[in-house]
Amino acid sequence: MYARVVTVQAQAGKLDEITKLYRESIVPAAKQQKGFRGATLFTDRANDKGISVTRWETEADLQAGEASGGYYQEQIAKIAPMLSAPPVRETYEISVD
Repeated sequence: MYARVVTVQAQAGKLDEITKLYRESIVPAAKQQKGFRGATLFTDRANDKGISVTRWETEADLQAGEASGGYYQEQIAKIAPMLSAPPVRETYEISVD
């Protein structure tokens, strides 16, 4: 399995709104993607920071959503107005789960 890890820096006071969008819009959209295996959102309210970890069956499934204008960009666009910096995206192979 593979993981996409996205770290975001929210504008002050916007973390709850981002969390709600993640739960109600981003995760349901992810569930429609081929190979999606789950999502977790970690939040640090003291620093207005969030870390999203989505899990994918194969590296190809993960990368399919990153194609130009694809799933990943659509989801980031939902929260972009509430961010104070561009999101940082990383990809990992899950070695132990």
